[in-house]
Amino acid sequence: MARYQVTLDWVDGPTRTIDAEADETVLAAARPDAALPFGCRTGACGSCVGRLLEVDGEVSDETGVDVADAFAYRRTPRALKPRHRDDGYVLLCIASPRANSRIAVGSQVQSELVDNPWK
Repeated sequence: MARYQVTLDWVDGPTRTIDAEADETVLAAARPDAALPFGCRTGACGSCVGRLLEVDGEVSDETGVDVADAFAYRRTPRALKPRHRDDGYVLLCIASPRANSRIAVGSQVQSELVDNPWK
């Protein structure tokens, strides 16, 4: 079974690299050592969202690397609109790696998707 290194990069926080097999989700591979936020674990709530930064050393913003190049979903990611997927967001509870990657994670990434009405 193929194994991939996934670097979890908390915004304004630590960075941790995990090993994940191609048939396991990033959330499952990270637990219990890395405290990733999650809720439903079915791709419906968006609590576990991350933003793809690099795939195999290529910066996603500069090269136009697609999330589909780095991850396969176990089911449709209902919490993400097509524009979110196009912008590099990925649901870590249902995404299995297909390449070495670096992902921005944490509550600040989730807040990028949802406008705060209290600002």
